[in-house]
Parts: sequence; structure tokens; C-alpha cells
Amino acid sequence: MIQLSCIIMGGEKMDVKVNDIIITKKPHPCQNSEFLVLRIGADFKIRCTKCGREVMIPRSKIEKNIKKIITPQE
Repeated sequence: MIQLSCIIMGGEKMDVKVNDIIITKKPHPCQNSEFLVLRIGADFKIRCTKCGREVMIPRSKIEKNIKKIITPQE
């Protein structure tokens, strides 16, 4: 089952899916801004692509901090 989440940024819709990579406005303490989306719901579970740390972030907070979404090519 594929989970989808719709985020409206700057007047346009952006669909976030599991296994997408999101680039955030604020970097992780390891100075990386790219995170892999592991779970979507009321909270997002994301993994830093540099150090591997996994973090649960509330939807409201992550929606404000997404700069770009990179969808893997299938």
C-alpha cells in the first residue's frame, strides 16, 4: 500500500510519498538537508541521508519546512 500526502506550497500541490526525498529549509545537525520519507500520517518519520538518524516530526512542522520534494525514478 502506497501512502500519499498532499502539501500545498506557494499555491501549488505537492504530493509526498513514502521513499521520496525531501529537502528541508533547515539542515540537520550533521549539516545535511536531505531526508528520506519512511512513514506518513499525523507524524512524518524521516531518515537523514547522511548520518542515518531517524526522526518523527509532526505534520504541521514538516509542512512548513519542506523546500523541495525529489521523487525516485521507477
